[in-house]
Amino acid sequence: MIVVTGSTGNVGRALVAALTAQGEEVTAVSRGPLPAELPEGARHVRADLGVAESLRGVLKGADALFILLAGEMLTGGESAGALLSIAREEGVRRVVLLSSQVTATRPEAVSHSRLREFEHAVRDSGLGWTILRPGGFASNAFAWADSVRTGRTVLAPFGDVALPVVDPADIAEVAAIVLREDGHAGQAYELTGPAAVTPREQAAALADLLGEEVAFVELTREAAFAHMSQFMPGAVVDGTLDILGLPLPAEQRVSLDVEKVLGRPAAPFAAWAERSLPAFR
Repeated sequence: MIVVTGSTGNVGRALVAALTAQGEEVTAVSRGPLPAELPEGARHVRADLGVAESLRGVLKGADALFILLAGEMLTGGESAGALLSIAREEGVRRVVLLSSQVTATRPEAVSHSRLREFEHAVRDSGLGWTILRPGGFASNAFAWADSVRTGRTVLAPFGDVALPVVDPADIAEVAAIVLREDGHAGQAYELTGPAAVTPREQAAALADLLGEEVAFVELTREAAFAHMSQFMPGAVVDGTLDILGLPLPAEQRVSLDVEKVLGRPAAPFAAWAERSLPAFR
């Protein structure tokens, strides 16, 4: 049995689907109610990563654990060591952490200190561990869905700064493999898309798929901060905007780790946009 935390997000939902398609028994964990039906082979349990004891019974008998931090868990909560201790006591043998590229490229960034804590904890857990470090998500473009639907407009900062955003479905496929298969213990995989693309180019890709013009309006950093702070902690927003506006060369570089694990190239932004187009119509 495999336990997937963060099971209602862009990566978690796809991961649960990928694992059950391979015949795995999956426990999908989230703090709130599940917003959609689960595939056959999965069950849903409400628990909170911020309260390690809430996972004790959930992890009983699990072979592997997928850890995904979101929301306030990115800036606080119970120690990572407490969760990993319970996982070990309940018999978990393998743990996969969804971290971030930034933990390696900006090791002093306050915005990602919580993820660094979890990286250290999984390395010291005594379990077989793998760390996934994606760059920016293609699905961050969902933030434009309302403005594209209602006004065929994308509003974003740093319109001409390119980053190799990764499709969350690729992250989920990589996670499904490393949760199930041997040969990945002790590895940290950097996950990116196949090419760096700017927000302006992403808007153009949406326009091509919609068959209509989509205007691009560049936001100031201050305006972007005000908007993003509505659903992300301020420290995380600041760190994110630093990367979006002034990426390091390592953050603009394309990694081949998706292809290394999956045996195929990473999906481009346009492929994610085509699959997600109903949200923008």
